[in-house]
Amino acid sequence: MDTTDGLASLQPTHPDGATAQYVFRVAIQLEPDADGLWTDPDRFETALYRAADDPGTSGWLFFRDTLWRGELADEPHFRRLAEDELGCPVVSASFSEFRTDEAHFDALKTEIADNLALFNADSVSEALNKYLGSSIRVT
Repeated sequence: MDTTDGLASLQPTHPDGATAQYVFRVAIQLEPDADGLWTDPDRFETALYRAADDPGTSGWLFFRDTLWRGELADEPHFRRLAEDELGCPVVSASFSEFRTDEAHFDALKTEIADNLALFNADSVSEALNKYLGSSIRVT
């Protein structure tokens, strides 16, 4: 997946009404430009969300192509992308979890089962474990 245009290129195709999200943790550093001004704390952590595309639609392979083994696995690169979008220094950025409802998760498993060759896996469980590990949270 090409991220040369920043995080904007990672936008899902239909973010409204998404029932699943990728959750990232980012730490932001505040650095006032004026002498004699400071913040306390000057660093804080927050969550950054990206809506997940519906299984089988354009962008649904984001977790395979971009997370653990993709461009966002390169933490310095991910920090730069997040800085560009957020407009402030990001000192750390990492994938936290894939949050989904039961219906989306079932659809994802069905789509993976129909396309196992794309995952170099023998089962849906193996594919999910390979690309999302224990970071799946079904709500």
